Amino acid sequence: MDYKLKLFIAILFFFIGWQAKLYLSDKQERQQDQKIEKSQTLLEKIKAKKRLDVVILNSSTVYYIGRDTELGFEYDLISSYAKDIGVDLNLSVVYTVAEALQKTRDGVGDITVASLSVTDERKKEFRFGPRYYTIQEQLICSNTLYKKKKFPYDLEDLAELNITVGKDTSYEATLLELSSEITDLKFNTSTEYSTEQLLELVNTKKIDCSVVDSNIFLINQRYYTDISRALILGERKNIAWIIRDGDDSVNKSLYRWLNNYERSGKMAELRDHYYSFLSIFDYYDTKIFYKRLKKRFPKYKKYFKDAGKKYGVPWELLAAQSYQESHWNPKAKSHTGVRGMMMITLSTAKHLGVKNRLNAKQSIYGGAKYLAQLEKRFPDDIKGRSRWAFTLAAYNIGMGHIHDAQILARKLNKNPYSWTDMKTILPLLTQKKYYKELKYGYARGNEPVKYVNSIQNYLDIILQTDSIRSQN
Repeated sequence: MDYKLKLFIAILFFFIGWQAKLYLSDKQERQQDQKIEKSQTLLEKIKAKKRLDVVILNSSTVYYIGRDTELGFEYDLISSYAKDIGVDLNLSVVYTVAEALQKTRDGVGDITVASLSVTDERKKEFRFGPRYYTIQEQLICSNTLYKKKKFPYDLEDLAELNITVGKDTSYEATLLELSSEITDLKFNTSTEYSTEQLLELVNTKKIDCSVVDSNIFLINQRYYTDISRALILGERKNIAWIIRDGDDSVNKSLYRWLNNYERSGKMAELRDHYYSFLSIFDYYDTKIFYKRLKKRFPKYKKYFKDAGKKYGVPWELLAAQSYQESHWNPKAKSHTGVRGMMMITLSTAKHLGVKNRLNAKQSIYGGAKYLAQLEKRFPDDIKGRSRWAFTLAAYNIGMGHIHDAQILARKLNKNPYSWTDMKTILPLLTQKKYYKELKYGYARGNEPVKYVNSIQNYLDIILQTDSIRSQN
């Protein structure tokens, strides 16, 4: 055989053997990778990809875009969990519960966050994580039903009403159950409209009633002032996130994180921020606020924006505070002598360089400057949402009483840097057994709590309204 041919055959066999070895090596490596992947827990897989994929509902109680950031009670919760396990948050935003559940069925994401109540039917299909909030389903109806004498006061009154709820929601299941007991009870389901959109249809008299969770109604009653709660349907229910099927690692991780979150007081602060102030809702006051937001506010909006920018104060917060102080009346005056849009005292006006307290622009700029000065006097230990709450309270009652309340908080083993705790301490300044040992003595400590709550209510409406206008 020719030498060259022998060499070629030898090289060919070597090449084939080398390729076969590479193939076997790659195959073994892939098999090894598959073994490793199979041996990884769900939590380890999430950490390996450095990303938590979440299906999340776009709604007032779950997730929404604020003026310059993402917000929502459940969004803040899931963000905290992602940070706790050291991964980024990747959101797949949906707009109805039906859509959220379908994406879950399709295997999208690691967790579904959609304010879902834990029902027996859902537990047959989905796996829920720890319960973190409780709600009650409520029938919400148009106020026009009062005039028509059709407003429902008991379950029998539901017959012949035009009721619509979201498809695949727990509300649909509740009404189906009731329809077996109540003659002529009929209702419609929708895949097009979210729960909040259905509330809007009730508010605009397009439908008579809908069913929503209690927390959803609490938030939205400020925006839809022509609706009322008619009936509570059933017992309280837990809400939780859906986690993907597999091992128990994510579930255990969620329980550990939630337990720590509760014990640290962060959950109380979060609930406080999103829900507690809503108990002060006043139907008449809110109706008047909307009218003045439309008629009075535009005249002064530029001043709030410019003053807020100059002094580093959120202009919407400044506007909400001004409404609480004067209802945006530049000539406002109280029996104590405070005057103008920001109700500034004469001595404070001199300190701030405000020459005419009845001049709207001067008053707003003066109020913003004073608010900024107060904010800077608080230590760095007061962070986040608590910081502006403390600042507003000091504006209302004085820095001295705030310091007294912090001293009292320490004595009572409360956190002097948490507004949630301080809201329970400030009212104690009315009691002699507490204030007699404090430097500044008696104070009407309930007032700053109500003051901050009211401003928070107005602030949320301004943010919501301004957000809607900017989208149009």
